[in-house]
Amino acid sequence: MDALPVAERTNLEYASHRKQVGKDGQERPVAHACGHDVHVVCLLIAAEALVAARRAWAGTVVFLFQPAEEAGDGAKGMVIDGLYETSRHNCPIPDVVLGQHVAPIRAGIVTSKTGAIMSSSDSLKITIFGRGGHASMPHHCIDPIVIASHIVVRLQTIASRAIPPDEVAIITVGSIHAGEAENVICDHANFTVNIRTLNDEVRLTVLNHIQQVINAECEASFCDKPPQIEHHMSIPTTSNAGDVEVRLEQTMKEIFGQAFMVAPKSSLASEDFSILASSIGKPYCFWLFGGTDPDLWDSMTAQGKADKIPINHSAEFAPVIDPTLQTGGDAMFAAALTFLGPSSS
Repeated sequence: MDALPVAERTNLEYASHRKQVGKDGQERPVAHACGHDVHVVCLLIAAEALVAARRAWAGTVVFLFQPAEEAGDGAKGMVIDGLYETSRHNCPIPDVVLGQHVAPIRAGIVTSKTGAIMSSSDSLKITIFGRGGHASMPHHCIDPIVIASHIVVRLQTIASRAIPPDEVAIITVGSIHAGEAENVICDHANFTVNIRTLNDEVRLTVLNHIQQVINAECEASFCDKPPQIEHHMSIPTTSNAGDVEVRLEQTMKEIFGQAFMVAPKSSLASEDFSILASSIGKPYCFWLFGGTDPDLWDSMTAQGKADKIPINHSAEFAPVIDPTLQTGGDAMFAAALTFLGPSSS
């Protein structure tokens, strides 16, 4: 379930040694480096608990194991494939959709917040078209590497100069590919950009500025052909509605006591889960639960080394089994009961 192209280095007896061929045809090591295997187990624990307590509640519960969150198209793909359509999968329309994710915080902790809890994420692939030729005759060429380099630098000023300082915008150029030989000016350059924001207004501002910067730089460099900008992934902000979140927080405080915390800030990671609710106009609630071994957490934080704790997507990320699995299972069980009616029997 959603393995990542990461060679696991946890030294656990159940560590992944698998390899998988990606979309590009290359075989790479893969591992559950984001904890989605943990999510599967936690949902099964919650399902078992709800079945055992069946006489205590009334309603309908759908246990949904959504794939492809890492690619950002799992939830959307399920909806497009007819998740809620009577002629297709005929999933009952829920009154509320609940989701959770394991995080690199102390195991046993559950945390959530009203409003944006996780950021939006947009990914772009840009191709700059130049004019190739011999490195000894640059005056006959249009160097796409130079153009791409100028764009990369200028993009960094969008967050610092076009966005208010009390808002959040992260612009990352994650890859650049161009050329094959040191004495050849290539004819095109590719680079990828990832944008993360916490509200739609900032998101649209950033996307518009990125397009303006790219087009203007190519025009100023006399490119023969306009740049190609592909918007190949878009994940919305995960933002908990007030009334649903208030009810959830009350339950979590009752169940977990001081182990439940209102998140002090939003996470800049992203999650496509909300599409399962927004596509049918229903509310949702999302929370995080800890997976870091309590002893490791206490030791590293005491030394001021919390930044050294393995995080999601790292080769060393290894959620501890106890109490992580039970915490996640209990949290989902309690959250479901919050929105189910009492049994009449």
